[in-house]
Amino acid sequence: MRAHHGLAALAFAAALVAAAHATAEDAAQKSAAVAPDRQNDALVKEGKASYARHCSHCHGFNMVSAGTVTFDLREFPRNGKDRFLESVVNGKNNRMPPWGDVLSLDEIEAIWAYVVTRGK
Repeated sequence: MRAHHGLAALAFAAALVAAAHATAEDAAQKSAAVAPDRQNDALVKEGKASYARHCSHCHGFNMVSAGTVTFDLREFPRNGKDRFLESVVNGKNNRMPPWGDVLSLDEIEAIWAYVVTRGK
């Protein structure tokens, strides 16, 4: 009987440790989920500023283009990051100039973060 109580106490202690570990993991995941949002907000803000300096003269303020000459970036596929990076770095169809020598990869990534917002 005494061994049975010892095993029960051990099982209870193990359950408490597991529950505490799960709670700590949940808290860590929640705080990790918050940090990327703050980081993403800063990246979008930086991207919006870079877009205004380098892209808005062709693609329009807040990505609203008055003409039909340039691509409407609000319609750019959100899963098209590689295509976006390729177009910005190397240019596109002899109509969009290459920006790879002007903008850093970090600046282009920030502009992408802004483009994904659809100008909002």
